[in-house]
Amino acid sequence: MFENFDLSKVGAMLEEAQKQAQKMQEDARNKQFTAKSGGGMVSVSMDGNGEVVDVTLDDSLLSDKESLQILLMSAINDVSKMVEDNKKLATSQMLSGIGGFGAKN
Repeated sequence: MFENFDLSKVGAMLEEAQKQAQKMQEDARNKQFTAKSGGGMVSVSMDGNGEVVDVTLDDSLLSDKESLQILLMSAINDVSKMVEDNKKLATSQMLSGIGGFGAKN
């Protein structure tokens, strides 16, 4: 399993991984993901770190608490999945770029 692995390069690989991780965090702050539910009546946006940055609600939902809750949960779950998928992709790309530790295609 480690036949061709050069231990002398581990320090450089770890340093590169740290730089890549910092870059990923910076990039994530600048990305924005948005999910809508109820035909666009509810919209939730998150940055790449998973922080909610915007919520938009159709005024007609303000008098229907149950529908608002359902649509809001749906949009939050959808946008959270987008953020998580993006993190997994970025991590895989980072690892494959520093020594072939990422998933192989």
